[in-house]
Amino acid sequence: MTLPLGILISFIVMRGIGVNANIMSLGGIAIAIGAMVDAAIVMIENMHKHLEREEKRPLWDVVRESAVQVGPPLFFSLLIITVSFLPVFSLEQQEGRLFKPLAFTKTFAMAGAALLSITLVPVLMGYLIRGRIRPQDANPVNRWLMRAYRPIIAAVLGHPVRVVAAAGAVVALTALPWSRLGSEFMPPLDEGSLLFMPTTVPGVSIAQAREIMRRQDSILASFPEVASVFGKAGRANTATDPAPLDMYETTIVLKPHDAWRPGMTTDQLVADMDRAVRLPGVTNAWTMPIKNRIDMLATGVRTPVGIKVYGPDLDTLQQLGIEVERIVRDVPGTRNVFAERNVSGYYVDVKIDRAQAARFGLNAGDLHDAIMATAGGMTAAITVEGRERYEVNVRYPRELRDNLQKLREVVIPTMSGLQIPLGQVAAVNVVQGPMAVKTDDAFPVTTVYVDITGRDLGGYVRDAQRVVAARLTLPAGYRLVWSGQFEFMERVREKLKLVVPVTLGLIFLLLFLNFRNVTESLIVMLALPFALVGGVWSIWALGYNTSVAVWVGFIALAGVAAETGVVMLIYLDEAFHRAHGEGRLTSRRALAEAVLDGAVQRLRPVMMTVTAIIAGIAAPMVGGMVTATVLTLVVIPAVYFLWRSWELGRSAGRKSVSTGGGI
Repeated sequence: MTLPLGILISFIVMRGIGVNANIMSLGGIAIAIGAMVDAAIVMIENMHKHLEREEKRPLWDVVRESAVQVGPPLFFSLLIITVSFLPVFSLEQQEGRLFKPLAFTKTFAMAGAALLSITLVPVLMGYLIRGRIRPQDANPVNRWLMRAYRPIIAAVLGHPVRVVAAAGAVVALTALPWSRLGSEFMPPLDEGSLLFMPTTVPGVSIAQAREIMRRQDSILASFPEVASVFGKAGRANTATDPAPLDMYETTIVLKPHDAWRPGMTTDQLVADMDRAVRLPGVTNAWTMPIKNRIDMLATGVRTPVGIKVYGPDLDTLQQLGIEVERIVRDVPGTRNVFAERNVSGYYVDVKIDRAQAARFGLNAGDLHDAIMATAGGMTAAITVEGRERYEVNVRYPRELRDNLQKLREVVIPTMSGLQIPLGQVAAVNVVQGPMAVKTDDAFPVTTVYVDITGRDLGGYVRDAQRVVAARLTLPAGYRLVWSGQFEFMERVREKLKLVVPVTLGLIFLLLFLNFRNVTESLIVMLALPFALVGGVWSIWALGYNTSVAVWVGFIALAGVAAETGVVMLIYLDEAFHRAHGEGRLTSRRALAEAVLDGAVQRLRPVMMTVTAIIAGIAAPMVGGMVTATVLTLVVIPAVYFLWRSWELGRSAGRKSVSTGGGI
């Protein structure tokens, strides 16, 4: 009942605060399902144990005693899972929009499960658990697990120091795969289409731009994996697309993967396409349509890495950008790099000789109108075709205006009826000037676009930063900023550096409020780094990079690892206090037997909770739960045994009660 009711509570709160049901919000419920049933599993298991030992006691007394024993720790453990998602709520912008619905729904579901675990579950246990309770030894799976686990825990308690030292060595050894993990902002999503964005040098003519785009698009369409190709050169008739004529956009719609050539991957396809469409003077860039729009809106950079150079002078900015382009091209992993040439535009400049024009009775306005009518074009009429309206533009044919000499020969009528060439009253020349003046944070800026391949984003930027810092000297008043997806990644990293320690402090506080003991709280905190051990090794083995998605998985893993540690300590404490109350703790051997009994007899709920949690988490996190389970079943009993042995020794006047060292 806790599962459907907990999900129902989550849906009710989702509706109340306006969280939509989508793949991320429903994913939060999916990864919470395993942890939601943990409390019911542990409480029912604990009641079974009480009924096995005290069959003749009134049922509701057994329910009350078993619920009071494990209810508060379970409530706190579920709160810990809830609090562990605090870093996700601190995420901003696109990563926050992506993962906050997941964090909200998981938090609502876990909060509902925590409430039900101390209210509804004990009542249902009293009504539904009836009849003869079969001991766990009667189950063949339990018998096999206990038979396999007993010699392991006996060996652990015989050499607890070695076990703890080995666990520490494993944690230290994890630094090896950790140092080899790459980093990225988000793992790439397959949109089913590609966006090819080549850039050529400024000053390209419309005819040449059309020819470059036609040739590249025809090559792309020849790949068997391509369904359709659509290219655009220049800017659309909108203020939101200020693309110059030298920047093209080609949307490539791909066929379903089952129609691809055997063994072909998206990365291989992009690499093959990039080689096929290379042209002199054209720099290629590859991305995906939706991803590109998000990146362009956020940073203005259309490639994974962008290098922004700020400064007061446009000519100096262009020179610095070209120098950065030359330096970065040598960094391993650079597929293409292109620096903006914002001051490399070419313009036809008509400089009017006002004195000469006045001799013919002409002024500047007359000359402007004549130039627009002949070379620029003027609207002569508007044609109406149904609901559509089209302007009719009139100007000289191309062959009369396609070079400077022909422009100088454009005929200008005078007031006296004479017709004189434009070159007689104006100087017509081609001049170089800025194509666009770009600013960012109120400063002029030029951007170097870097497309990378075969490397992780974080590792590439670190190498590129080192090379650029060694070979580039910026003049006074100029600065360099690394942008693109790297900017997002750094923002998330700085945020997590602040929020994660606060979250760990809150988890420790909740553990202390539960155990009222610093030592036991620290023992549970040991589960966190040891759980990450398996996660790091599995991510490294699968070839993944660390990203926001991976860190969200680690955050979820830390919460459930702490919960399994709490469950084990509940049983170890119960076995210790029962043996202490019976007066059996007279030696280290007796203490080892009590710890062994608590660990072995509670193996079933621990394995059930771990299995339920693994069923709801992502593949890279399964490795973390495996090491967290080893910690729970092996390392925590060893640490607990050492701690209780030290306490017994101290209470006996720092003298060993017995020289026996285990079983």
